[in-house]
Amino acid sequence: MGKEIKNVAVVGAGTMGNGIAHVFAQKGYHVHLMDISQESLDKAIATITKNFDRQIAKERATEDQKKEALSRLTTFTDLADAVKNVDLVVEAATENIAFKEKIFADIDAHTSDDCILASNTSSVSITRLASKTTKPQNVIGMHFMNPVPIMKLVEVIEGYATDPAVTELILEVSRNLGKVPCAAKDYPGFIANRILLPMINEAIISLQEGVAKVEEIDTIMKLGMGHPMGPLQLADFIGLDTCLSILNVLQTEIGKDKYAPATLLKNMVQANKLGVKSGEGFYKYTPGSKELVVSASFK
Repeated sequence: MGKEIKNVAVVGAGTMGNGIAHVFAQKGYHVHLMDISQESLDKAIATITKNFDRQIAKERATEDQKKEALSRLTTFTDLADAVKNVDLVVEAATENIAFKEKIFADIDAHTSDDCILASNTSSVSITRLASKTTKPQNVIGMHFMNPVPIMKLVEVIEGYATDPAVTELILEVSRNLGKVPCAAKDYPGFIANRILLPMINEAIISLQEGVAKVEEIDTIMKLGMGHPMGPLQLADFIGLDTCLSILNVLQTEIGKDKYAPATLLKNMVQANKLGVKSGEGFYKYTPGSKELVVSASFK
């Protein structure tokens, strides 16, 4: 493609957005971090700073590297200003199809013809997002894993119209970030969530049907299958609302009942028991504590 990526805009300053901004800034890219909420931007910069401090404590970064990276980060509350004159935009907004479609149409209107538009979506069709733009050949998926500064994988998803040269460039950029990119085609859930979410859903159904309790389900998968985290704890970490959203996409797009979300999952989301982000899901979370305590609802 002959294009060089130097300036990157990240749209959305939540958990994924601030992590993506962190790794790009750390690796020498100039980053525009955009969110409609100044409070979210302030919180994001505080989180990035704290995560750098953790890296410094573990001798994975230096104080000078932290200062240099933070100096390459600029925050914006206006989308047009944030994406103007950048080479790559990474959308990291909430996992809502209509919301993402609107963001892509807006980004497209304020970027150059050769700007690459990437989505961090874990389930929404890249082809569908590309259809809302005038440059579908430049639209691609960059699905980072949480927590972004630590997890090595980037799932790179090609839409129907994605230019192969764009794919190669994004694979190269991912490697420059110190990540291991894996390419996948644009089918519902791609690879990561097409396999992961049915497993999480089956764990929730097993709990719902009384096959085993929370700790037993997670312990069996950790000790028996070598998973670093059990599926119920992982669901809490991802966010039960996000799990539900992805399962709904899988069920709608693939049209098979095996992707139907567990009733227990739907009820927990309705009750705002979303996992870590709300303080309670299958486990109870106390700020500052790493102790894993099963929620009173499941004891």
